[in-house]
Formats: sequence, C-alpha cells, structure tokens
Amino acid sequence: MNNQDLRAELTENLDEAEWEWLIPHAQRDAVIVVAAGLDLLEVGVAIASDRVLEVQNWIDEALITKPSLDQLGKWNSDRTKRFNTLIVQPFVLVQEKFAA
Repeated sequence: MNNQDLRAELTENLDEAEWEWLIPHAQRDAVIVVAAGLDLLEVGVAIASDRVLEVQNWIDEALITKPSLDQLGKWNSDRTKRFNTLIVQPFVLVQEKFAA
C-alpha cells in the first residue's frame, strides 16, 4: 500500500473518544500518547509504514510515550476527558484535547 492510500485509510480511523472508552486499551498496554505538537495522522502513518528511525526519534524525545502512572491516575478520575484517537493495529494513538 502506498503512503497516500495508507494516509487515506488512517484518516478514516481518526476519531474522538472519552477516556472511559480507552480504558480497556490501556489495560492491554496498547495506548500510545502522542505529544500535542505532533500530527497524529503523521505519527500513525510512520508507525504503520515501519519508519523505524522517525518513530525511534519521537520515542527518544519522549514525543510518543506510554501513559505515565500520573496520567492514568488523572484520566481515571476524569473518565469524560476527551482525546483525539487513531487506531493503528495493535495500538491506539491518543492525543489529549485541551479546553480552548
């Protein structure tokens, strides 16, 4: 699949969800938190197309991480917290939505 097709397919998976819906994914260690400065779709395309160096750079810079215990604690106490989400099997990429 070329990059454009992959981008189009992933665009259809972009969504918004409450933390309540994401908890089962967090429990199976599949949630990846994407820093606010990154394009969620671009990260998804990089992961899905095995752009290892790019993904590793983001990991090294802590721009994509597993949720911390602190984050999980906060989100579990506010289950209506909203996230932009993108499913890239087997992961669910999430980006916190902040009140404007």
